[in-house]
Amino acid sequence: MHDTIVVGGGIMGCTVALHLARAGQRVLLLEKGGLCMQASGVNAGTLSIQIKRAALIPYALRGWELWRDARDWLGSDAGFHQTGGLSLAFTDEEAAMLTERMEARKRNGAPVEMIGANRAHELEPGLSDKPVLASWCALDGYASSNELGNSLRGALARAGVQVREFTALDGLEREDGQYVARSAAGLQRARRVVLAGGVWLETLLRRDFGIAIPLTCRVNQVSVTERLPPILHRVLGVATGLLSLKQSRNGTVIIGGGWQGKGDAERGGTEVIPENLVGNLRLASYAIPALREARVVRTWLGVEGSTQDEMPIVGALPGAPEAYVIGGVRGGFTIGPFMGKLLAQHMLGQEPEMPIFDPARAIVPTSAAA
Repeated sequence: MHDTIVVGGGIMGCTVALHLARAGQRVLLLEKGGLCMQASGVNAGTLSIQIKRAALIPYALRGWELWRDARDWLGSDAGFHQTGGLSLAFTDEEAAMLTERMEARKRNGAPVEMIGANRAHELEPGLSDKPVLASWCALDGYASSNELGNSLRGALARAGVQVREFTALDGLEREDGQYVARSAAGLQRARRVVLAGGVWLETLLRRDFGIAIPLTCRVNQVSVTERLPPILHRVLGVATGLLSLKQSRNGTVIIGGGWQGKGDAERGGTEVIPENLVGNLRLASYAIPALREARVVRTWLGVEGSTQDEMPIVGALPGAPEAYVIGGVRGGFTIGPFMGKLLAQHMLGQEPEMPIFDPARAIVPTSAAA
């Protein structure tokens, strides 16, 4: 008998489980693959305050603090590296867009400043001569998403969480005031359940609770180059949001930005779209000309699910006693650890450090979602 069963072993599910266990809860975590092998582990690893929605800036700042202090609560630094970041505008129209967006973020506490092209080149000498304006945030950086699963696995083990990887949830039922989870591990019972299934939340909620929360499935493409001499010192983005660029400590350059591949929630990513890959690489080379001579060694796909308003769902499920949900936010890598902490605080009867995000707002009639 467990206190809580957490379904989903991404960054949000793992951090909920970790905080509950450290508070004395008996926690079982079920993950149909390996820990952080889906969206949490295949994203570009960017920790950028600039690219977060204005309303989420306070949460992104707290998430950034947790990444910075990962060694204290996670037991490893998770590859955290603070480089500072630039977001670039290449036209007057993009400059106006960038200025408007960054002013909104600044009003919500983002430490962002607008700078001219000359200052941008001082901060990033490898830039092309194309940017006309840039925004700068000294907090921006990255973490190693591909190392996250191993780091969380160790932390969960030390906290006493029972982790069952490669164990999909086959069904969930309410019986005698408890939840009964069916999986390859047999029947597991708990007083409470947390659904943290990423893009698969929509299916889990409909199947096990009859609740419809539509999620948009995005199939993001990310590429990595061969190891290169130092050509890039900052995290780079662009006003349109279509570029995420950084050079890792091992010399490889990771290129992303939300360019889409083929796939869906059921199958995951299935196929790279060549023209999108070429577009992403051309934009990266437009910003950093030295990339024109680089070879791409691998491109991969990762799926993420977001609510219709692209804001998180974090909290109790209406009409479902002791059932909770977390996820649904686009680009949740930066804020993920803080979202998990907030939900754990709520479940433990504490006042969360910041308001959580009522899932009720995202529910639609099941007929409308069919």
